[in-house]
Amino acid sequence: MTGAFLAGLAAGYGVAVPVGAIAVLIMGLSARTSFRVGAAAALGVATADGVYAAVATLGGAAVAGLVAPVAGPLRLVAAAVLLAIAVRGAWQALHPRPVGAAGRRRGLESPGRAFVGLLALTMLNPATVVYFAALVLARNDGHGVGPAAAAAFVAGAFLASASWQLLVAGGGSVVGRALTGPRGRRVTGLVSSAIIAALAVAVLATT
Repeated sequence: MTGAFLAGLAAGYGVAVPVGAIAVLIMGLSARTSFRVGAAAALGVATADGVYAAVATLGGAAVAGLVAPVAGPLRLVAAAVLLAIAVRGAWQALHPRPVGAAGRRRGLESPGRAFVGLLALTMLNPATVVYFAALVLARNDGHGVGPAAAAAFVAGAFLASASWQLLVAGGGSVVGRALTGPRGRRVTGLVSSAIIAALAVAVLATT
C-alpha cells in the first residue's frame, strides 16, 4: 500500500511538474480572475490525471494500444482548443469589461466552468495515460495490481497533481494581486495567450 502510494506520488509529480500550456493557463486564470477560479481549474487537471492513472492501472498495455491509433487526432483537437483559448484570452485582455460590471462570467472565468474546461482539455492528452500505463507495467512486470494497491497508486497520483497545480494557481493569484492595474492585467493576459498559442503550434508541429 505505502509503496503503491509513493509510486503514485512520484508518477503524479512526474506528469504535473513540467510547465506546459495547462500550467500557463491556470496561472493566467488566477492572475486575471481569482485564486478560487485558478484552484478550480487546478483540481480539474488533477481529476483528469487521477482518471488517467486509474485507467492505466486497470488497463495497462491494453489501454495504451487502444489510445495509440487516435493519438494524432486527439492532439489536433487539443491544439485547436488551446489556440481558441489563446485568441479569446488576447481579446479579453485588449477589450476588458469594466470592473464591477454585472453579468454572468463567460468562458473559463468561473470556478465551475474552469473545472470542467480544464478537466476536458487535460483529458485530450493521450500521452498521459500511456505514461501512467508504462509506469504501472514497469512496477508489476506486466501483471495486474490488487484493488488496494491500485487505489493507493491513483490517490498518490491525484494528490501529487493537485498539490502542484494548486501551487501554480497560487503563484498566479499572487501575480494577479501584484498587477492590479488595467495595464498589468492586459500584459498578463497577452503574455499568457502568446505562450499558450506557441505551445499549441508546438503540438501541431509534432503531430
